Amino acid sequence: MKLRVVKHRKATRDALQIFTYIGENNLDAAARFLRALDQDIRRLGEMPGIGAERDFDDPALAGLRSLPVSDFTNYLIFYRIMPSEVQVLRVLHGARDLPSVLRE
Repeated sequence: MKLRVVKHRKATRDALQIFTYIGENNLDAAARFLRALDQDIRRLGEMPGIGAERDFDDPALAGLRSLPVSDFTNYLIFYRIMPSEVQVLRVLHGARDLPSVLRE
């Protein structure tokens, strides 16, 4: 069953910041990042269970899953599966303090 994908504002902002960061050195790579991200987000609507379940100590982060961006595996898409939709919450570099950033 295909679910509707809702991309939250912070995820959109994250994607644009990453695009800008990558684009400072390589505009082609930045464009590839956005294409890969869009493709992966569409796939989440078709197969929401493909990402890994995350286990954070904070109960507010329960139910979060992550999927590495294709060909840019240091960047992770964080999302929740809801009954009728997939909520894409953030797109973050995996080396960040993820629990702190996700609680923002």
